[in-house]
Amino acid sequence: MHVLRDNEALPQALNGACLALGNFDGVHRGHQAVLAEAKARAASAGRPCGVMVFEPHPREFFRPHVPVFRLTSLEVKLELFHACGLDFTVVMNFDGELAGMEPDAFIEEVLRERLAISQAIAGFDFHFGKRRKGTPEFLARYGQAHGLQVTIVEPVSGGEGVFSSSAIRRHLEAGEVDAAASLLGYRWFVRGKVVGGDKRGRDLGFPTANIEMPASCRLGFGIYAVRVRRGAGASASVHDAVASYGIRPTFGGGNPVLEVFIFDFAGDLYGEILEVEFVAWLRPELKFDGIEALIARIAEDCDDARAALAGAGGTDSDLDRALGFTPGGAGA
Repeated sequence: MHVLRDNEALPQALNGACLALGNFDGVHRGHQAVLAEAKARAASAGRPCGVMVFEPHPREFFRPHVPVFRLTSLEVKLELFHACGLDFTVVMNFDGELAGMEPDAFIEEVLRERLAISQAIAGFDFHFGKRRKGTPEFLARYGQAHGLQVTIVEPVSGGEGVFSSSAIRRHLEAGEVDAAASLLGYRWFVRGKVVGGDKRGRDLGFPTANIEMPASCRLGFGIYAVRVRRGAGASASVHDAVASYGIRPTFGGGNPVLEVFIFDFAGDLYGEILEVEFVAWLRPELKFDGIEALIARIAEDCDDARAALAGAGGTDSDLDRALGFTPGGAGA
């Protein structure tokens, strides 16, 4: 998949594309419906299919003092777009100039002149341009008046209502990773580098890999059954594990830390980039009266995680398969 950065010249092969527009944080099932519509229209017209996203997230630009709980980094988002079968992604730098563009100027100067698109596809809640005056209705009217085909995708819903990034964030904040997965269409995962810790896990008999997490993460504190992927492509391996995310109250608290204990594994992981897929919530984070009680509970957590992972299987999701997570993790 080709990635076009801001003002990079458009390759000739991408002229006349069908382009999906939005932020697409999480690339959830509602977003996937927009992308599927774009792909269908591109296939029907014999055109390339792409997607436009904005970095940083507009909310980060307008309110830099309020961290946004991002469901997906740009790197992961691009991989999800690739897994969805798109031909290219346009990454627009969201700055003061772009934020101040009038909606009609954005359509003419960016979409039509620079990107030379033939069709625009957007979700029902997409807004753009100065003061968010560019509504889906504005986009449709402008397209009709100026010969640009526009498709607005209506809300997509499931048992819990309309699929949305906000709803997924709320589920993750409550530790409800199963509910989040049902809205995403794949299991939520994080990617980070293994960093040095205080080695308490090793002293307790459960050596953990400490994963760097963004300060904006709002995942609920607790213990989770997880799968861990090492490497990429054909050389990747997937391992069953148990993870703790929280402030470690038994040891006096502190900044939130993600600690992962990989079952049946021995080796040095420092400096590696790992992906941690959250499969099931086990229990909230607790403060224990002593080390022996903590060790006994960790052993129970390991048993519970193994049982949860053995019964979980896969999500039967094309995206999960494309991302490389497989049911029943591999051994060391």
